[in-house]
Amino acid sequence: MSNLIAPVLIPSARTMLGYADRLLVGITPDNFARMPKGVETNHPAFNFGHLAIYPEPMLRTLGRDDLAIDESHYADIFGMKSQCKDDPEGNIYPHMTEVVERFRTRHEVVLGVLAETDDEVFGKTNPVEGMRERFPTIGAMTAFMLGGHAMMHLGQISAWRRCMGLGSAM
Repeated sequence: MSNLIAPVLIPSARTMLGYADRLLVGITPDNFARMPKGVETNHPAFNFGHLAIYPEPMLRTLGRDDLAIDESHYADIFGMKSQCKDDPEGNIYPHMTEVVERFRTRHEVVLGVLAETDDEVFGKTNPVEGMRERFPTIGAMTAFMLGGHAMMHLGQISAWRRCMGLGSAM
């Protein structure tokens, strides 16, 4: 077995998870799903929920369907075609604890699988047709999902923090 690619992906993904933890400091269940007054932006509930659905397709792409869970409920409210909504009553989105826990635990499952994945798998053609032109291999797609995609959404939380008066997480 050759495993040279995973050790390149995992440290970056761990850095992403650490950044996510820092962004959560000062965020409470009361403001987790709130939009700042006068600013239409994705709030942490939406961003963390959105990121929590992608470990499942990553696991399936890596050939570990056995570890994937049903994400249909989350995909309905957090999918890429879903619209982020202000949730002052807390009845649209799951509780902060649930969303953050799912985000963390499902990403940890992916990282565990990556550590065991042969480089040959990463070199295979990306089976997601709509993303294949930009990310031609499973490795390229996995790197994007754990890196660029995740950090883009975490960056939205960074901007949201400032709008909400929480300041920088750094």
